[in-house]
Amino acid sequence: MRGLVLAVAGAAALSLAACGEQAKLDVAAGTGANPQLPAPKKTLLPTLNIAPAKGWPAGGAPKPAEGLAVQAFADKLDHPRWIHVLPNGDVLVAETNAPPKPEDGKGLKGWIQGLVMKRAGAVTKSANRITLLRDTNGDGVADLRSTFLSGLNSPFGMALVGETFYVADTDAVLAFPYKEGETAITAPRRRVTDLPAGPRNHHWTKSLIASPDGTRLYATVGSNSNVAENGLAEEEGRAAIWEIDVATGAKRLFATGLRNPNGMGWEPTSGALWTVVNERDEIGSDLVPDYMTSVQDGGFYGWPYSYYGQHVDARVKPQRPDLVARAIKPDYALGPHTASLGLTFDAASAFPAPLKGGAFIGQHGSWNRKPHSGYKVVFAPFAGGKPSGPPRDVLTGFLNADGEALGRPVGVAFDKRGALLVADDVGNVIWRVSRR
Repeated sequence: MRGLVLAVAGAAALSLAACGEQAKLDVAAGTGANPQLPAPKKTLLPTLNIAPAKGWPAGGAPKPAEGLAVQAFADKLDHPRWIHVLPNGDVLVAETNAPPKPEDGKGLKGWIQGLVMKRAGAVTKSANRITLLRDTNGDGVADLRSTFLSGLNSPFGMALVGETFYVADTDAVLAFPYKEGETAITAPRRRVTDLPAGPRNHHWTKSLIASPDGTRLYATVGSNSNVAENGLAEEEGRAAIWEIDVATGAKRLFATGLRNPNGMGWEPTSGALWTVVNERDEIGSDLVPDYMTSVQDGGFYGWPYSYYGQHVDARVKPQRPDLVARAIKPDYALGPHTASLGLTFDAASAFPAPLKGGAFIGQHGSWNRKPHSGYKVVFAPFAGGKPSGPPRDVLTGFLNADGEALGRPVGVAFDKRGALLVADDVGNVIWRVSRR
């Protein structure tokens, strides 16, 4: 009986949350260097507009931009989230999902969030492995597949420095010896440093990138909540990018106030570190834009006290006007609730001119916006080391006419021949986008 009551209550809550509040602005209004930021909206329950996970029909595929073609590089994967391309062209894929988070689903709100995640296809047991894919004959399809690493703990970010391969598990950075061309690593792991995790571990993904000289690693750690509603003690070391010394494992906070940073990349012209960040929810379909920004050493970007620079979030108590006063405005908005996760810069792509010389972003897609936003891969043009215009669609068609998710793009990376690889964690495919 209790299960029936909960099911009915949950269905009613989801139905209520799906009604009423909706966007008044186009996604484009919340995009670019100076996005529109309307007044926050308060609702009884968060706006829920879930795209149920369906998967691709036989022969189905997303739609590439004009001048491009798309094909499945590898399929029948198990929730592929992140991609790393090795110098010899081998493609590594983190097949991963959230670890157990016993503290993150408590209470009515947590229970509803669990239902949301399940409907969106985000509640599956983690494979906890990294798979190697190799295209031996150059036809754009992987014909060799091997378990590269197993027994991991919700792995995500990957980096190679010399002959050491690094993995960001949800709770630590690990190191493994690597020899070029090998298809599996069986050597013991070395724990480089711990990362914030724990029983709540709300944003569990930890991205990773090496400095150009290989002496440092940078790891992203998302917040443990939406706006610190679980208390600031739960946020210690989170909503941040950590810098890790490769030689000693010592680490320091490099940048803070970034609610949920994910993909990172070195901008080719300036050499600056950039990241994409998922901003906060539950103040309306038009707020707050996710964003892409250069990352300043010691920079503070507002979370939880303010958003998009110094726009105060009145939900956070007590406030910190001293921190808000130095909150850095992000460089480039990517639209409200687009769940922008993947980031890679175009250093030597084979794409046509309108899609060269900028950043490619994988947008996983919204749940807190009506109508949907994201569910595509976009390109942001750059000039002089900065974004220089509105984004262009690169890969679309991840939602069908019924609002179901055929796929959801996450990590993006260029292969050795200049084609873009896209991890699709609902379609369980790595897509390869190349010049037609």
